[in-house]
Amino acid sequence: MASLEMFPDIEVLSQRHLPENNRTNIVVVGAGLGGLGAAIALLLAGHNVHVLESASQIGEVGAGIQALPNSSRVLIQWGLGPTLAKLATVPVQVEMLGWKGNAITQYDFGAATKEYGAPFWDFHRADLHGAMLDRARELGCTFQTKARVVDVDTSQMTSATVLLSSGEKIVADLVIGADGIHSKCREIMLGGPSPPVATGDLAYRVLLGTEGMQNDPDLAPFLKTHHVRYWMGPGAHAVSYVLRNGQQINVVLLVPDDMPAGASTVDGNVEEMQALFQQWDPRIPKLLQYCQSVQKWRLCFRPGLERPWSNEAGTFALLGDSVHATLPYLASGAGMALEDGAVLGHCFSRVSDKRTHAKKQALAVYEQCRRTRTERIVERGNVQQYLYHVDDGAEQEARDARFRAFAQIEKLVEEDGMSTAEIQLPDGLEIGSDPLAWRRFGVGSWLINYDCLADVQRNWLHLQSTEPQFRSSL
Repeated sequence: MASLEMFPDIEVLSQRHLPENNRTNIVVVGAGLGGLGAAIALLLAGHNVHVLESASQIGEVGAGIQALPNSSRVLIQWGLGPTLAKLATVPVQVEMLGWKGNAITQYDFGAATKEYGAPFWDFHRADLHGAMLDRARELGCTFQTKARVVDVDTSQMTSATVLLSSGEKIVADLVIGADGIHSKCREIMLGGPSPPVATGDLAYRVLLGTEGMQNDPDLAPFLKTHHVRYWMGPGAHAVSYVLRNGQQINVVLLVPDDMPAGASTVDGNVEEMQALFQQWDPRIPKLLQYCQSVQKWRLCFRPGLERPWSNEAGTFALLGDSVHATLPYLASGAGMALEDGAVLGHCFSRVSDKRTHAKKQALAVYEQCRRTRTERIVERGNVQQYLYHVDDGAEQEARDARFRAFAQIEKLVEEDGMSTAEIQLPDGLEIGSDPLAWRRFGVGSWLINYDCLADVQRNWLHLQSTEPQFRSSL
C-alpha cells in the first residue's frame, strides 16, 4: 500500500457548485480511463456529465498500467488519493536489461518521487478504472450502457445531438469524443474513415498469478523488490512489474506484428509466445510457464491531427486516444488522456454559463495546452520503439553506453545538487537523448513535471492577449 504523507503540496480539488441553468450539459462518449477522467474533471468544474458506453457493462481489461507522477498528481487532485494509495504498488526502481539479462542501467523512482512531488504507481487497470468510476458517480455522473454512437449532428450552433444505434437522440451543449483509438467520434468529426497507423509491433499482454514463485530462487526477487524491468533485444522487448501487493505480475511482450489485416485484438498461442523468448534471460521463460492463455494486441498510433480538435461552434471535441494514441513505450498513453481531462476541467472551471463564446474559449485553450505536448509524446514513443529494439552490434553498444553515461550524469545532479542547466554534457550527448526517457535528460523534465493548472493559466492569458474575440473576461 502506498502512502500519501509525502505529498502534502498536492491540492485536492473541491467541486464547484453552479446554478443549474448555468451548467454546461456535457455528453462524454466512452467510459474508459480517458472518458472517466474527463467526466470527473468536468463534474468538479461544476457542470453536468452523462457518459455513453457502447458495451453492456462498464469495465476494463485485465492488465497492468504504470502511472507516472504527472498522472498520479492528477488522480490525487481529483480526490482519488486515499483510495488509490490502497490499490497501488509502489515500484522502487526500473532496471534496463539486455535480452540475456545483463544489467545496463537503472532509475531510482524514490529520488524522482521526491523531486517531482508525486508518486510512481502501478495498478491493475480494473482497480484504477473501478476507483475512477466510483468517483465519477459520487460527483453526480450519469451513465448509459449499450449506447453505440452512430452520428453526432452539429448543425445547431449552440448544441450537438448524439444519435445512437437504437434510434435514441441525446442533445447536449458539448459532446466529448473519448472513445479510444478506433474512435467513431473521430470519423464523424472528420467526415469519413480515419484508421490509426500500424507500428509494426504487437503486444502479448499477460497477467500471472504468483503462487509458487516465491519458491523459485530466480523469480522470488520479483515479488520482494517491486522493480519494473525492461529487457531489450533485437526487434523485441519485454516488461514486467508487480501488482496487487505481489499477488500478480504483469508481463508485456512486444514483438513484430504478425496479426491478420484488419484485426486489432486476437487470441494468442501460449506455446508460440514462449518460443519467441526461449533464448532470452532464463527468468522470462520461467515467468511464462505460469501463463495459461494470452491475447495479442496490434499496436498503433495517431500522428498529429491537422484540423482543430473541436468544431467551429464549440459543441463537439476529441480527447485521449481518439486524437493522439501513442505506443505504450513511455507508459504515457493513459496518462496523456488523464491530463487531457484535467486540462479540460480547468478550462471549464472558468465557464459559468452556456454562451458559445465561453465554450469556444475553453476548448481553444484546451487544445493549445494539449496539442504540442501530446504530439511530442507520440513522436518520442516511436523513438523508444527503435531504441528498445536495436539489433546486437555497434548501434546497441552505443545505445548502452549512452544509458550508462546519462546514469553518471544523473548521479552528479542528485549528489551535488546541480541543476540541469548547470550540467555541461560531454560531446555527443544532448538534452533529450537519454534512452531512458523518464530521466531528466530524456524527457522527464517536461513529461513528468507537467502542471495542468499552470499550463491552463498560461495559455488562457496568452489567448486573451493574442485573440481579439477572447479578450473579454468570462
